[in-house]
Parts: sequence; structure tokens; C-alpha cells
Amino acid sequence: MKAMYAAFNDRDIDTVLATMHPDVDWPNGMEGGRVYGHQGVRAYWTRQWSMVNPKVYPVHVSEDDLGRVVVDVHQVVRNLEGVIVLDQMVRHAYVVENGLIKSMEIFESPGVAGSAKQ
Repeated sequence: MKAMYAAFNDRDIDTVLATMHPDVDWPNGMEGGRVYGHQGVRAYWTRQWSMVNPKVYPVHVSEDDLGRVVVDVHQVVRNLEGVIVLDQMVRHAYVVENGLIKSMEIFESPGVAGSAKQ
């Protein structure tokens, strides 16, 4: 997982997509809703990176009771001028099938009451 986050931070879309199922179900954390498949994720990230510069740094990786891979990440989002607009901890939960990411959910930071961001 750490290599995938490093590839995301380096904007290496193809390396990250190689870790995902072709029909991946991915959250649109910026605008809401979901995107599907490699092309949906590629289009979403390309659009996102044209507006902001997000970086995510994995802090802790574990597995939850549902068998998902859970990654607590430090998320820092800067505008295109380099000013920090968001600096927070969030939790990513991945369903992995046959070694590929099938889906991902974004949750509020660990220890904060609330439900998944949709």
C-alpha cells in the first residue's frame, strides 16, 4: 500500500491503476459520488490535479473485522499556488480481491464520531 500512495503523490497514475481491479469502485472525495473503472479514476484524478495538489501519506496499515485493508493517512491538500487548504487525518478502507483493489471508502479521521463520507 505504501508504494501505491507514493505513486499517487508522484502522479504516476498507471502504477496506481495497476493495483486496481479494472472495474474498481472509487470514491470521488472532492465532488461526492463514485467513479468506476480505470478510466473513471484516471479522469477524476486528472480533473482533481488540475484544481488542487493533494498528497496522502500512510501512517498506519491494518485490517478491520470485515477483512478490508485500512490505511490511516495524513492528507495535505494545497491549492495550485502552494497554499495549504486542508490538512487532516482520514481513513481509507479497501476491499481487495485476488490482489487487486476492488473498492475504496473514505472515512473521517480515526477517533472522530461519524460515518463514511460519500
